[in-house]
Amino acid sequence: MSCRARFPPRNVIPHSFLQDLLNRVDIVDVVGKYVQLKKGGANFMGLCPFHNEKSPSFTVSPTKQFYHCFGCGAHGTAIGFLMEHAGLTFPEAVGELAQSVGLTVPQEPSPMRGATAGAPGERPVFADRKSAAALSDVMQTACDYYRKALRGAPEAIRYLKKRGLTGEIAARFGLGYAPDGWQNLEGAFADYRSDTLVEAGLVIVSEKLDAEGQPRRYDRFRERIMFPIRNVKGQVIGFGGRVLESGEPKYLNSPETPLFSKGSELYGLFEARLAIREARSVLVVEGYMDVVALAQLGFPNAVATLGTACTPVHVQKLLRQTDTVIFSFDGDAAGRRAARRALDACL
Repeated sequence: MSCRARFPPRNVIPHSFLQDLLNRVDIVDVVGKYVQLKKGGANFMGLCPFHNEKSPSFTVSPTKQFYHCFGCGAHGTAIGFLMEHAGLTFPEAVGELAQSVGLTVPQEPSPMRGATAGAPGERPVFADRKSAAALSDVMQTACDYYRKALRGAPEAIRYLKKRGLTGEIAARFGLGYAPDGWQNLEGAFADYRSDTLVEAGLVIVSEKLDAEGQPRRYDRFRERIMFPIRNVKGQVIGFGGRVLESGEPKYLNSPETPLFSKGSELYGLFEARLAIREARSVLVVEGYMDVVALAQLGFPNAVATLGTACTPVHVQKLLRQTDTVIFSFDGDAAGRRAARRALDACL
């Protein structure tokens, strides 16, 4: 089967629109969401987000609408910054900038498969951005609740200390705790019966009815260490929950939702981006705890797949960050099978 048959014609974004978009966007505002900038003459300056430095060599020009680092040579437009720093694809970066200035991205049919069309397997953009925002809000609220609950859970704190983790590393990764009980999140949300909580995967609807004749609802995560999963923009899109001691399943992930797809996301990628660029490599391991423990031991460039085999989409995301991907799985039969599937995904 030819490549043309496998990849049907896609739409491309007109060049004229890209020029208009870059003319309307203020690159200082775009970069300023990620980097603390200070006025310095005609330009703005800050610490480069692409490499570690103590003296600012990163400049943003509001007149020329580009950024440049005199230390590492990073250079580009607002679109390029979102791709390089936030890890967005080209269409994702264009879409985010267009939304910020109230533009709709036009499309032109193209007989060829182009880079501007995105890669197969990438998640679609929300048709209803208000729905996306609502889901993001409830995920962040739940994350805040779990983090607060951890501070009042001595048994969970003892478990983390036993695994050798410090409070500093737990805070860096936003670790939390889902207490024992069926409806703890009722105290975190004004409307526990909101369909958004179900859509986000935080609450499960039972077939049984309560005293009022309504379907019973209960929290998906109970009595587990909570690992928030962030996308490349730092938004919480899902959770992984680990039992404290024995119990099945050992790990429980958020279900597939409009925000979260296990085959597309990598745990720890948001936290590891700078370290990956510094090390010029990424270490792919099997679990959440592996990532957190490695970060504490001096290997902050580690990420993990989310209880699933490494997919081509995972590889695409990693290769946007670095050219060197190192897989480190267990030496048992399951680990070797996972390594083989990862190799196949890379090839």
